[in-house]
Amino acid sequence: MEYEVVIGLETHVQLKTKSKMWCGCANEFGAPPNTNVCPVCLGMPGVLPVANEEGLRLTTLTGYLLNCSIPRFAKFDRKNYFYPDASKNYQITQYDKPSTANGYVDFEFNGSISRVRITRAHLEEDVGKNFHFDRNSGVDFNRAGVPLLEIVSEPDITSPDMAYEYLNALVDILVYGGISDCDMEKGMVRCDVNVSVRPKGQKELGAKIEIKNMNSFSGVRKALEYEIPRQIEVVTKGGKLSQETRRWDDVANITETMRSKEQAHDYRYFPEPDLMPFEPTEAWLETVSKSVVELPLARKQRFMTDYQLPEPDAETFVNDVPLGNYFEAAVKGSKNQKAVANWVINNLRAKITEAQIPLADVKVKPTDIPELIALVDGGKINGKIAQDVFAEMFATGEAPARIVEQKGLAQVSDTGAIEKFCDEAIAANPKSVEDYKSGKIAALNSLKGQVMKLSKGKANPNLVGEILERKLKA
Repeated sequence: MEYEVVIGLETHVQLKTKSKMWCGCANEFGAPPNTNVCPVCLGMPGVLPVANEEGLRLTTLTGYLLNCSIPRFAKFDRKNYFYPDASKNYQITQYDKPSTANGYVDFEFNGSISRVRITRAHLEEDVGKNFHFDRNSGVDFNRAGVPLLEIVSEPDITSPDMAYEYLNALVDILVYGGISDCDMEKGMVRCDVNVSVRPKGQKELGAKIEIKNMNSFSGVRKALEYEIPRQIEVVTKGGKLSQETRRWDDVANITETMRSKEQAHDYRYFPEPDLMPFEPTEAWLETVSKSVVELPLARKQRFMTDYQLPEPDAETFVNDVPLGNYFEAAVKGSKNQKAVANWVINNLRAKITEAQIPLADVKVKPTDIPELIALVDGGKINGKIAQDVFAEMFATGEAPARIVEQKGLAQVSDTGAIEKFCDEAIAANPKSVEDYKSGKIAALNSLKGQVMKLSKGKANPNLVGEILERKLKA
């Protein structure tokens, strides 16, 4: 019997706020343990939480970015559980009335566009972090209370590779939108996997197995590559899978049972009595919606369609938004869009890296790039001189035409002058002349190089080649 896999992902993302969700403590990574804490985030008796409006705004903005609907009524709930990292013994979260619902993420996979539906992206708080040492354990509550968004997908994912691509696309969207820095090394993004197998064509889902403890997207992929065959082997041999939570051992590359899976009633959800429901106004939602940015996939497709750029160039401008914005400013009105992309990617970016300065400090005005290209295309200067002109543009901010004029760099297209240079090169290089006449075509390039040297790089290379060939064949 052939089996198919059904995968859903729960992605937890820390929001990019300055303070925690219910108090004024800093949302800061790397502080000494238990220094960014207060009675509120430690859950002391008698304290009252106050919602962080920026956390609410970023949650709503995420809903727009993920094509979700934004309910006009959302509320917070208490999710009760007793773990060492939960100082209150409950977590403030959203349960039956989340802030966003019913969205989707489109992304590239296997040469086409795939879609994974989003069930909800609900707001909650992070918990502390456990540390285990040789003889004791400790808890750092600096992370407790940090605003956390749980993005729950529908079970639309059908392979480990698809899960990997979805996660990367999701993170790209969140970084683009300014929702989170999504630094996995700092714990800003974590992912739990729900996976089951069933006979191909069967509508009913198999037993859902949750996998935890994956610290990278490649870890998610590896865990699925192990777990899917494990489940298929169990059912193929007549065994029965039960709903449970397993952990991924990144060293042994196996999943291991942690516990049988709790049901929702085990958490004893009930409405958070200290927080009012959230009922956003139309005016507030309109303000939030103005922060929606063009998403990475849409940007890539637009660059390829509008500017006829090849995929690698478009991806470069997707991965470096400021550079892409610079290109768009430079390409306006240009007749040679690919040449503009080449100069921005190959020359400008290289100079920025070499100088170790931000793009904002670059002296080259975007409009100067197409002007430089026009000088080359119009035969005013050649490619080699253009490189020298660009270096001067980068150093001084001067316009290319002015640099060419001031430094006398205009290309020599005078036939008489070039013929003189060619005669000198032929006379000085009899071996190259002999090689060319004996059929070694490459020798012509050597002679061209000598002519360019004599002309100090100013000779029109096309004319040089034509004149040399005519003279050598005479």
